[in-house]
Amino acid sequence: MKNWLAGLCCLLLAGAALATGPAGVRKRVQASMLLTGTIVVAPDGSVRSYAIDHVEKVVPAAMTLINRDVPSWKFQPVLHDGKPAEVRAWMSLRVVAHPIGDEKFALDINGSYFVVDAPGEQFSSGENEPPRYPEAAVRTRMPGTVYLVLRVDQQGRVEDAAVEQVNLGALASDRVLTKRRGEFARSALVAARKWTFHVPAAGNDRGDVEWLVRVPVVYRLLEVGEPEVDQYGKWQMYVPGPKEAVPWLDDQGLLSDSADALPGDGVYHLDPGGLHRIAPPSGA
Repeated sequence: MKNWLAGLCCLLLAGAALATGPAGVRKRVQASMLLTGTIVVAPDGSVRSYAIDHVEKVVPAAMTLINRDVPSWKFQPVLHDGKPAEVRAWMSLRVVAHPIGDEKFALDINGSYFVVDAPGEQFSSGENEPPRYPEAAVRTRMPGTVYLVLRVDQQGRVEDAAVEQVNLGALASDRVLTKRRGEFARSALVAARKWTFHVPAAGNDRGDVEWLVRVPVVYRLLEVGEPEVDQYGKWQMYVPGPKEAVPWLDDQGLLSDSADALPGDGVYHLDPGGLHRIAPPSGA
């Protein structure tokens, strides 16, 4: 317990030393990890069972939080042929550590996302060109993640695109952070409007006129020859951006799940008939 807390404290303090703006920016820094797994929900909306992937990589404190909170969750019953049914879903959780002083931290499940069908099973990307990394962000080696909401037509073309949230992986003043978020957002939108997708060819969604999807776009710089590091179950520092409304989306309730609870490697269908929590996760 002390080892991971000490490491997390060093991470946050190291980041705080880089900040050039108001103390309020430092207070918004979050250390978090994304975890995935499966959940089985009973017909009455209670949790019947759940499992976290690669639990051996997850710090015990995070598992203690999950084992305390998840069994008490309640969901809107999912109807099959007009009757409540048991549902098995893939899930993604963002666990966040908030500093509370004296090198102590409070852990919360700060976001969740549920997909009744395995992610990518019905929707997948075409051979899409990735966005350009903004030059200013390259110079400062600032990483970021842009969470897009896209409206896709029957041919898999993007009809509309909007940015829901931009999280940044480095500290700066509010002025600089706002500028970098705008640059990342514009880069992602320019690329996304040219993308195509493979739309569902089977199942209940087959034949829909259009689909709404979420797509995380991750910007991360690697040196030539530098291998990707497995970040699963490890704390990562970031500055969460504000959540924006999508101007062309009539039902903003579809965005009730947390965008930044999604791993940055998929296309996620916004399904109004999917699995939805009645109350947000603790701390959300």
